[in-house]
Amino acid sequence: MDFYKVEETDETPLIEFNISKRSLLLKGRSIPENPIKFFAPLLTLLGDYHKAPQPFLEVDFKLEYFNTSSAKCILQILLLLSKIEQRETDVVVNWYYDEDDDDIFEIGQDYARIIKIPVNLKMMPNN
Repeated sequence: MDFYKVEETDETPLIEFNISKRSLLLKGRSIPENPIKFFAPLLTLLGDYHKAPQPFLEVDFKLEYFNTSSAKCILQILLLLSKIEQRETDVVVNWYYDEDDDDIFEIGQDYARIIKIPVNLKMMPNN
């Protein structure tokens, strides 16, 4: 599969995994009733991608809010990206946060300390 997309809802984020464009985007809120079930297809695709990765992958996390269960799934995604990076693939992780959202910023910092690849913390100015 070259392109995987899940539309954003009030409870789930937009997910766009475009292998030909070498990009992955997660954007919005993540408070699904069952995050493990929601994120399972993406984790499976990333596992398959790990077997034959492209030389570059850019990942953008633009999450405005997520619950604790989603946080665990996001960490699984990041750990899998770290494994992909070890396969001679440049993985760039961009973690976006609103300038007045210290929680999302600090969670990005925490993830950056846990995984083995750099996480670019990028502030989005308030409009």
